[in-house]
Amino acid sequence: MAESPYSIFNSRTPDDIHREIQEVYLENARPWVIGYSGGKDSTTALQLIWYALAELPPEQRKYPVYVISSDTLVETPVIVSYITNTLERIAATAREQKMPFQTDIVRPKIDDTFWVNLIGRGYPAPYNRFRWCTDRMKIRPANKFVLDRVAEHGEVIMVLGVRRGESATRDQVLSLHRMKDSLLSRHTTLPNAFVYTPVVDFTMEDVWMYLLSNASPWGGDNRQLVTLYRNTSAQGECPLVVDETTPSCGNSRFGCWTCTVVKKDKAMEGLIDSGEDWMQPLLDFRDFLAETQEPEKKPEIREHRRRNGQITILNNKNNKLVHGPYTLEFCKELLRRLLATQQQVRKEDKADPDIKLITDSELEEIRKIWRTERQDWEDTVPQIYAEIVGERDWVVDDRISFDEKDKEILAALCNEKGVPVTLVAKLLDTERQMDGMSRRAKIQSQIDEIFHEDWRSEEEARNELNKLMSNDPP
Repeated sequence: MAESPYSIFNSRTPDDIHREIQEVYLENARPWVIGYSGGKDSTTALQLIWYALAELPPEQRKYPVYVISSDTLVETPVIVSYITNTLERIAATAREQKMPFQTDIVRPKIDDTFWVNLIGRGYPAPYNRFRWCTDRMKIRPANKFVLDRVAEHGEVIMVLGVRRGESATRDQVLSLHRMKDSLLSRHTTLPNAFVYTPVVDFTMEDVWMYLLSNASPWGGDNRQLVTLYRNTSAQGECPLVVDETTPSCGNSRFGCWTCTVVKKDKAMEGLIDSGEDWMQPLLDFRDFLAETQEPEKKPEIREHRRRNGQITILNNKNNKLVHGPYTLEFCKELLRRLLATQQQVRKEDKADPDIKLITDSELEEIRKIWRTERQDWEDTVPQIYAEIVGERDWVVDDRISFDEKDKEILAALCNEKGVPVTLVAKLLDTERQMDGMSRRAKIQSQIDEIFHEDWRSEEEARNELNKLMSNDPP
């Protein structure tokens, strides 16, 4: 006789799980922070907790439960709308029923956003070995929220809708940090934060069985969630990311529309195929970004120096020049394409006519970075914006500044003397930023750092690479 497949409900009923949640809530007199992604697992965890706490007398529901979602500012628009509406419904129902739930959305600081780093600083599109986006856009905002609650309450319990078997690394971390005789684990990096995973032993079938058998307590429609999954061909979802053990969300219907960690965005393709055809320009832009990772394109669009100003030539069996950030010219092209994509989407019938793929604050930050760090004396961000979108007001910089004509004069002088124009422009920008400051103690060290950068031209670097390659044994 064939053995029946494993199910959590073979040994436990929803009431059993409710009692466990109640015990953890009452025995650990701490506020809870629930990571809600809008996906099936986090919805199941939140719904179980809601029903469990609703069964307690009102006087025992005294510890706040913060429901937080992460918005990287490049989330798939369909999902942003779904999560925002759900959070509003949760907050309204909690007030009506006097439940201890509070909702919040955590976002990265402007300095950490995707576009500020990709277009502003020239970081290449993320890939498996350089997932610079995860820490800046997901881990830091979530951890800041948790640490703020720790500062307020002393300790907190984080509730994550993760299931065993989704990530071998996460399974190992959970087991290593599990507290003895407790359902809680210690957080891997955050002091005074503990982790509770109420659906860790659920299978995917258990999750769907529970959601379709138990109505949403805040008046949502779990069948809408089923439809959302059915309309995509991707697998998995994107949980609240709190450490580096969380796998990439690139194959998730609840990840970023700009994700290039995976080869194809199956989630967005599925949404387009199911009727969200207005998202096609987003997919085209994402695919364009992914193409920048092709080795033959790197010499055309990336600097020959790293962001620290050094030139790296790997001297091994695969001698090569390690490329740095996108060139400023290519970043300008990216900004043009992004704004053009935004304008194209706005014209689509099903799309939000006011949708913003990049915020005004990000545009101002990119403009500042280009002006102060990348010697964009022409001040091209407002020019590009006017060209693609139209005129708008910009922050006025009252400090001494250089312009396009100044750069032409400087370039002519530097070429005459055989000095790298970027070196002198960078020195001038450093002095300009310190102008008017009462303390200028750091300027000498900053000037020293600039002079210690590798100012060889790309041609000189490639000549060195060619020598290495010519000396290789056949």
